[in-house]
Amino acid sequence: MKYLREEIFPTKFCSGCGCGTVLNCYAHAIDELGLNPENIVSVTGIGCSSWIPSPYLKCDTLHTTHGRPLAFATGVKIMKPDMDVVVIAGDGDIAGIGGNHLIHSARRNLDISVFLVNNYIYGMTGGQVSPTTPMGHPTTTTPYKNIEHPMKIAELVAAAGASYVARWTTYNVFPLMESMQNAFKKKGFSFIEILSPCPVAHGRKIGMREGQDYLNMFKEKAIKIEKVKNLSEKELEDRIVIGKFVDRERTEFTESLRKLNQERIGK
Repeated sequence: MKYLREEIFPTKFCSGCGCGTVLNCYAHAIDELGLNPENIVSVTGIGCSSWIPSPYLKCDTLHTTHGRPLAFATGVKIMKPDMDVVVIAGDGDIAGIGGNHLIHSARRNLDISVFLVNNYIYGMTGGQVSPTTPMGHPTTTTPYKNIEHPMKIAELVAAAGASYVARWTTYNVFPLMESMQNAFKKKGFSFIEILSPCPVAHGRKIGMREGQDYLNMFKEKAIKIEKVKNLSEKELEDRIVIGKFVDRERTEFTESLRKLNQERIGK
C-alpha cells in the first residue's frame, strides 16, 4: 500500500466497474518502475475514472473542472518540468468536453502521460451518450438508439502527433501495466485508451449488467493491431483493435519552450 491511501479503502466504485483494475495496474506500474510518488502529479477532471487518483493515490492530485484536466496538466508540466505528470479521466471528459485540449496537447507533444478510461458513456452524470458510445446503443439521451459513429480516440491522438499511443482493455491487465510503464518512460505525449466496463450506466441499457460480461466481450472482440493490416473496414466493424499504435521520437514542447526562453534571456 506504499502508493495508496489505506484509510479510504475499499473503493467506492460500482460493482463490476473497471476503474479498480486501472488503479491496480497504475499502482503496480509505478511500483515496478520504482518511481517516487512525491515526484508524481495526477490530474483528473470530473467522472468515475477521475476517482482513480483522487482520493486513492498517495501523491499530489489536481481534481479539476469537467473537460479541463489537460489544460491544468499543461500548466503543471511547464512550471514543474521534472515532475511526472499523469492525466487520468474518462471519454466524456477528455474526448467529449475536452476533446480540443486532447488534440492540441498531442500536437504540441507535451511530455505527459494520459490514461483515458473509456466506458462508452457519461457514467457519473446520468448515463448520457458520449463520443465513444457504440452506434445503435441506447442511452438516457438517446433512448431509442445512438445513431452517431463513435470516435476512434487512439487513432485520432496518433494522427495528431503523440509520441506514444496504445489501446488496451481491462481484460489485458499485464499488457496494460507494461504500456503504462512505457508511457512513463517515453519523452513526449503518451496516450493509452483503456476500454473499461460500466455495468450500471451503460450495461443496463444493453443487457450487460455484470463486469464479467464486458471482460468476455473484450476477450472475444479484441484483435491485435499486428493482425489488422489486410482486413477491411467492414471486417473490423465489430472488433476492438488493441496494442501499440505509435512509438516515435518527436520534439517535445517543454524542452523547446525552455530552450527558447534561454535564447531570449541570453540575448
